[in-house]
Amino acid sequence: MPDRIPSSNTDITFSVPFVHRLRTTDDVCGHDYGVLGELLDAGETGSARVMLVSEKALQSNAQRLADQLAADANVELVSETIWIDGGETAKNTLDEIKSLLQAINATNLDRRSYVIVVGGGAVLDAVGFAAAIAHRGIRLVRIPTTTLAQADSGVGVKNAINYFDKKNWVGTFAVPWAVFNDSKLLQSLPDRDFRSGFSEAVKVALLKDPKEFENLAKHAKDIHDRVPEVTQNAINRSCQLHLDHITSGGDPFEMLEARPLDFGHWSAHRLEPRTNFDLRHGEAVAIGVAIDCIYSSLVFGFPEDAAWRVCQCLHEIGIPLWHPAINPIDELLIGLEEFRQHLGGRLTITMLQDIGCPINVHEIDEKQMREAIQRLDQWQQKATCQS
Repeated sequence: MPDRIPSSNTDITFSVPFVHRLRTTDDVCGHDYGVLGELLDAGETGSARVMLVSEKALQSNAQRLADQLAADANVELVSETIWIDGGETAKNTLDEIKSLLQAINATNLDRRSYVIVVGGGAVLDAVGFAAAIAHRGIRLVRIPTTTLAQADSGVGVKNAINYFDKKNWVGTFAVPWAVFNDSKLLQSLPDRDFRSGFSEAVKVALLKDPKEFENLAKHAKDIHDRVPEVTQNAINRSCQLHLDHITSGGDPFEMLEARPLDFGHWSAHRLEPRTNFDLRHGEAVAIGVAIDCIYSSLVFGFPEDAAWRVCQCLHEIGIPLWHPAINPIDELLIGLEEFRQHLGGRLTITMLQDIGCPINVHEIDEKQMREAIQRLDQWQQKATCQS
């Protein structure tokens, strides 16, 4: 009888280097196209094989980009531009994903090919998910076209679609090949979408940069009025703070319990599907940030005047801080359990002890949370009457 092979255990820690390429341009679809063109590696084939996907509402700018790509001798544009619906519609079914995968297959894209996507955060999420699962990853170039996506999700490493009526239930982590924050693409953005995107800038400043929060609060009305220098600086700083956290925070793929960049998101992710995604993500985040700031003042010593200053900042930017879907509160609080499941174990919620001083907590006092929500309702009613 042969000798038994002894059992053994092998645990090897290893890391994989990534490069995150962020470019800031004034007109990537026009005179700044060369900044994009130089990142499309032609490789041994002599030409970079590219598929362009765009949100339908952006046909003018996307066509300009398609013309640039078609004229580039180093690029093979493998198909006509693929158009998809914008907003959460792109993420609410598998239909768009299946169509994109079929197009990738039909054009024989491979892992050294490129998918360039032009659109808001939801479109970037959906197209990024398709690119991430095709051949286990095709190079993705994101060109975000909203303030929210440029300030936050565009530089992230997450892709997802909504499923089971839950936000981002199916998704992947994948580092984009490149991200282009282009100022010209924001010019046609409706005021509602332009303003709501700055909730993520307020969020990350509260977590990481008290000086930047003071700047946002001071210039909130300028952001509301879309003063170019102020809004561009705010987007750039928010983007950099998010990018620093992803690349230097030690947990880019969210393997640990704490997810500080999800401050205010447990209720936001519950509110969006409850409104059939009529509520913009930035609006839901603003409400969530306001609720958690007030809760932090009730439970963790966050200065009360700071909590109301956060609310005032968001209000002056032009983001409403209430929606009927907040009631009944019992339904909203289900978001805590959904968030725990999304985290993959123990509930971990980021709260604030002061601006720039986040803490992670594992239990929520529901009575105090109800009180925080009711106080926000009262504050918003008063602020609306004074406007």
